[in-house]
Amino acid sequence: MLLERLPRVHLAELPTPLEELPRFSQALGGPRIFIKRDDLTGLALGGNKARKLEFLMADALQQGADVVITCGGGQSNHARQTAAAAAKLGLGCVLVLSGSPDQPVQGNLLLDKLLGAEVRFVTVSGIFGYDEANEKVAAELRAKGRRPYIIPVGGSTTLGASAYVAALGEIAQQLKQRGLRVDRLFLASGSAGTQAGATLGAVYYQTGIDVIGVSVSSPRDELAARVLELANATAAKLGAGCKVEPSHVKVGDGYIGSGYAKLTPEGAEAIRLLARTEGIILDPVYTGKAMACLVDYVRQGRIGRDENVLFLHTGGAAGLFAFAEEIARLEG
Repeated sequence: MLLERLPRVHLAELPTPLEELPRFSQALGGPRIFIKRDDLTGLALGGNKARKLEFLMADALQQGADVVITCGGGQSNHARQTAAAAAKLGLGCVLVLSGSPDQPVQGNLLLDKLLGAEVRFVTVSGIFGYDEANEKVAAELRAKGRRPYIIPVGGSTTLGASAYVAALGEIAQQLKQRGLRVDRLFLASGSAGTQAGATLGAVYYQTGIDVIGVSVSSPRDELAARVLELANATAAKLGAGCKVEPSHVKVGDGYIGSGYAKLTPEGAEAIRLLARTEGIILDPVYTGKAMACLVDYVRQGRIGRDENVLFLHTGGAAGLFAFAEEIARLEG
C-alpha cells in the first residue's frame, strides 16, 4: 500500500494512548469500554485533525503554497488545528467560518485569533456549503500574488482519510500488543473523512471491527453514501487492493438533536458521565453526541456484555466553553 510513501509532516504526537474506562463501564452496567485518545495529539490542544493535517499540509508545501484556506462552523475544531499547523510551518492561514462576526470570541474562535489566522465570516447552508466562499478567497489571494491551498471542510479528502487508515493500523498494533480484541469502534462523523478512513483501515488490516460513525449533521443515507464513496476513492489512491462494501458502512443515527452544533440533553449527560467517572472531557458538537450513541446502545442491549467497545475521542474540548451557559442550565 502507498500509505507509507505519502508526503507527511510531523504535527501529531503519535501513537496516542488507548485506555480502558472501568468506572464508566461500571456506571453503565455494560461491556468493557476503551477509549482511543486522539484528543491528545498535541497540536493546539489536540484532536483528530492533526493526523489529517500531517498529509494535507505536506501536500500544500509540495505545491509551493504560502497560505492555506479552510472552513467550518464558528467553533470549528478543524479550523483551530489548521491555524496551528499553518503557524508551526510558517504559512499564512485564512479561515472561512459560518456565523456572525459579532459572536463572542471564545473557545475555538479565541484560539483561531491567538494563532494568527485571518477569520472571515460567511453564511452557508449545511456543512458542505463553503466551496464558493473558499474559491472566492483563493482568487483574491492569487490576485495579490499569494499561492493559496484550499483544504475542504473537515480535511475530508482522500489525503485526509488516509490518516485514519494509518490510525487503524496503529490501533490494530496496540490491541495486538495487549492481547485485546475490539468488536465495535464508535466515532463522531460529520464531514465523513475520519469514518471513511477508519472503515477502510478496519477492512484493510482485517481487524474484524465494526466502525460506527455517529452522525452529527447529516441524514443516515446521505452520510453513508459519502463515507462509502470517500473510502473507496481513498482505497484506489492508496492501492489498498480491497474494497469497502455498503455493509461495512454503519451509521449511528438519531443523535443530532435539533441540529448541527446544538447541545442535546443526551450529549450533555454523556459528557457529564465520562467526566465524573474517568476525568475525561468531551465536547457538545461531536464527541458528546457520539458517546450518547454508545451509551444508548448499551442501555438498549444492542451491545453484548461480552463485547469490547472502543470509543475514538476526536477532541474538541475547546469548544465546550462556547456552551457554558447551556451546560450550566442543564446542571441546574
